[in-house]
Amino acid sequence: MSTEKPTADGGYLRLWRRAPGATAYLIVDFVLAMVALAVLSAVFFTGVGSLVLLIGIPLVVGSLLIARGFGTLERRIARWTGREPISEPEWPAPLSQAHPLTRLLQPLRSGHYWSYLVHQMLVGPILATVTFAFAITWWAGMLSGLSYVLWQQFLPTPDPQADWPQWLVNNIPGLIGWQPRLLLIAIYTTSGVLFGLTLPWVIDGITALQHSVARLMLGRWPSDELTAVARQEAAGRQSAVQAEDTAMRKLERDLHDGPQQRLIRLQLDLATAERRAASGDTEDAAEYARQARAQAQAALEELRALSRGVAPPLLTDRGLRLALAALAEDSPVPVTTDLDPALDDAVPAEIARTLYFVVAELLTNVAKHSGATHAELLAAVHHEEPARVRVRVIDDGHGGATFTVSHGLSGLRERVHGLLGSLTIESPVGGPTMVDVTVPVPAAAALG
Repeated sequence: MSTEKPTADGGYLRLWRRAPGATAYLIVDFVLAMVALAVLSAVFFTGVGSLVLLIGIPLVVGSLLIARGFGTLERRIARWTGREPISEPEWPAPLSQAHPLTRLLQPLRSGHYWSYLVHQMLVGPILATVTFAFAITWWAGMLSGLSYVLWQQFLPTPDPQADWPQWLVNNIPGLIGWQPRLLLIAIYTTSGVLFGLTLPWVIDGITALQHSVARLMLGRWPSDELTAVARQEAAGRQSAVQAEDTAMRKLERDLHDGPQQRLIRLQLDLATAERRAASGDTEDAAEYARQARAQAQAALEELRALSRGVAPPLLTDRGLRLALAALAEDSPVPVTTDLDPALDDAVPAEIARTLYFVVAELLTNVAKHSGATHAELLAAVHHEEPARVRVRVIDDGHGGATFTVSHGLSGLRERVHGLLGSLTIESPVGGPTMVDVTVPVPAAAALG
């Protein structure tokens, strides 16, 4: 077991400060281990004994779930030791759409469930008993030894003829001029001091042992990192699909409600102008022609606004930096830009398209909803691991922006999540508002 050595920076005092919390952990964990052993032994062995019956399988599965509960509680009280928290493992994802029998048997296929069961039924109780015994022995030895001078006077007077050890205690000290009572006080006090001096190391050592075993059996395994990455990527793909589907429905709705209606009106105006011109009513024909031109202009402007969410040729031909600069120039609200020249080389095309769409939508929101008079667009590549690109849009509007269901900001967040990135908002009432977008990029690309 590993212990901390006293150092010049107060390591010994740190061990003393951690000793009460570590002792509380050892005591509570001992009680928890005994309760877990009693409950799990009854449930698990009853289930094993009745496996030939259908009731046995649910009992075994139930014991695995109970073991997870006890193990989760132990991970939480392990924080009392002052050591690094034990990370929660990657549990199997719920199979909500699977057959009930498949969902029932899912814990049986998870190594973590069995590891928790073995720890709570076998390893944990044994280790908790040993560490509890050491902790109680050292605390009792220190306290009883140092306080012996106070409580020894309440001990009954021993019979000198009762046994030979007592005879030795009563007579040997007198041969060298010592009083038996003073000799016992010296022995108890010395032992109390020794127990006290070594107590922080002993408590820290047995706590480190128990904490290490708990981390090994109740914490994350190396394979969990791969599982977490795969799960995150799957969630990212799902978010991207949902965001894309939402964006397509919104585009269809906007096309139907905007340009399509104007084009229908344009068609009707042109047909009316054609009939009036054929009948010789040139003034009415000219009026309808002017209305048709206005409808065409309005449809063109709406199509331009809708196309802001679609990657323009400028992004493909000239790169992300100039495309973002063009968005800032076209914004109705004055926008100050600070764009990293490394953007074009560091950001892959699929990420660049998403960032372009996100910035376009954010600047549109600034113009429509924020009441801002000025905005900033900042984009930079961070080369330190993990390599990432960070884009911020800041405005001096009235603030109060939040994520709401089916709102544009929620859709943007889903798009960013699809790239395993994050989108956060700081928008107190009264402003200013800052939207912070961070997306990981390949390290090789970030290094150029």
